[in-house]
Amino acid sequence: MFWDKVAGVYDIFVNVINRKTHQKLKKIVTEMIGHDDTVLECACGTGLLSAVIALKCRQLTATDFSRKMLKKAERNCSAFRNIRFAQADITALSYPDSSFDKVVAGNVIHLLDHPLTALSEMNRVCKDSGMLIIPTYINKDPEGRTSVFAGAVGKAGANFKRQFTADSYRKFFLDAGYQDVKVFMADGRIPCAVAVMKKSVKT
Repeated sequence: MFWDKVAGVYDIFVNVINRKTHQKLKKIVTEMIGHDDTVLECACGTGLLSAVIALKCRQLTATDFSRKMLKKAERNCSAFRNIRFAQADITALSYPDSSFDKVVAGNVIHLLDHPLTALSEMNRVCKDSGMLIIPTYINKDPEGRTSVFAGAVGKAGANFKRQFTADSYRKFFLDAGYQDVKVFMADGRIPCAVAVMKKSVKT
């Protein structure tokens, strides 16, 4: 698996190559988290976002499909006692309905064969009064051209299934039935759009 292979070097990308974006991303996400929140993080990677979420919330369940990413996340977050780590498939979550106040899934939507299935699962496990927080890298410029980053990482094996501009990313969630979708930009070398929306309670 590509993500198992890059687990050992992923932090260099986040903390060095794309540091400016990541610093802004952390600020945007943590402003959405309350001290009494129980949070589910899908696709937690090496735990670099997990650490700042854990500083704010009551309890964090951090999950990833890659075992090696999870092991790195456990090491990176070893100082925290309010994080539970678990391997999980974002398209088939094992948690009961309405389990979490906030559900976070960073930089994964564009990688999935079935993103709407994942979105439905995140919505299901979120409480009726809860919120979905879904960052993703913007891998197209405003003219619709694929970014150099997306091209290079795709060739390396990340296999992006979708490429978004900030506008098309917001439209993705509106088309999925969410009524009030806000998008916050974390600008930097490789910008990240953070989509934030209330749980959809449509039946």
